[in-house]
Amino acid sequence: MHAVSGTVRGVYMARGAVGASPAVVLTVGDDSCLPIYIGLWEAISINNALQNEVSPRPLTHDLFVEFLETFQISLKALLIDSLEDGVFYANLILEHDNHEQSMDCRPSDGIAIGIRCRAEILVNPQVIAGSAVKTEDLPELVDLSTYLSG
Repeated sequence: MHAVSGTVRGVYMARGAVGASPAVVLTVGDDSCLPIYIGLWEAISINNALQNEVSPRPLTHDLFVEFLETFQISLKALLIDSLEDGVFYANLILEHDNHEQSMDCRPSDGIAIGIRCRAEILVNPQVIAGSAVKTEDLPELVDLSTYLSG
């Protein structure tokens, strides 16, 4: 089983009958998306990384990336590998001194770090089969920057 490459389509507020929730949406095929509902701070961090915005002081994900660089650890990929009871699980695939190591992480943190490191985002095909939706079936999405400024 080969993981599928995903691309961050954007960070949004997904509007529904009970309110709005932050979501990062990954494109995982021609017309399939993987919406992952996340916390607001993680959504802001991912959005900042997508916009190449740099804080005057390092925030948590920036600090983690600086730690990796300082100790010459490279982030090879983020692998979103399972979905259990509506919760996504992921691993950072790290390399140091030609040794590969996997580290458990929340997908939102992994995406925020992965974008900053320009690492590949991979998704297990079983996760896609169990949770991907057609683009036209996504809930109403409002770009996070637009939502926060309005």
